[in-house]
Amino acid sequence: MKNFWLFSPGLTHLDELVGLDPLPLKRFFLIIGVLIALPGQYLLSTTNKALRDFGNGANAFRLTKRIVEKDIYQYSRNPMSLGYYLFSLSAGFVSGSTFLTLAVAFGLIPAHIFFLKYSEELELELRSEEPYKAHKQKMPFLAPWF
Repeated sequence: MKNFWLFSPGLTHLDELVGLDPLPLKRFFLIIGVLIALPGQYLLSTTNKALRDFGNGANAFRLTKRIVEKDIYQYSRNPMSLGYYLFSLSAGFVSGSTFLTLAVAFGLIPAHIFFLKYSEELELELRSEEPYKAHKQKMPFLAPWF
């Protein structure tokens, strides 16, 4: 039964399976998880709508035909990724799993940032050339406050 750790016994037992203690202050991390899930979900849904409405595309299905600089994209080049990071971290916090939280914070997020910087941005520069280069110069990578 332990071979099906994701489904049974579930995310709450990841720490036990790898020999870690669960996150301390369970109620605190549950509240933080819910609080960061909300803006994460908002960013994910808003960015999908903006890509459809202003870029004539949809993430992972149809490449956008032009650089989107309206709506949520007027504050960041990658608001969808920021939403994804917040929502992923919230899963670790809500589950109370030290392993999942660390895996997201030190595995998933850095790997995805590496992908964005060295693959997706290069592809966008090759595909749209000057419009993306200009957008990249004036817009922060992830969040307006960085």
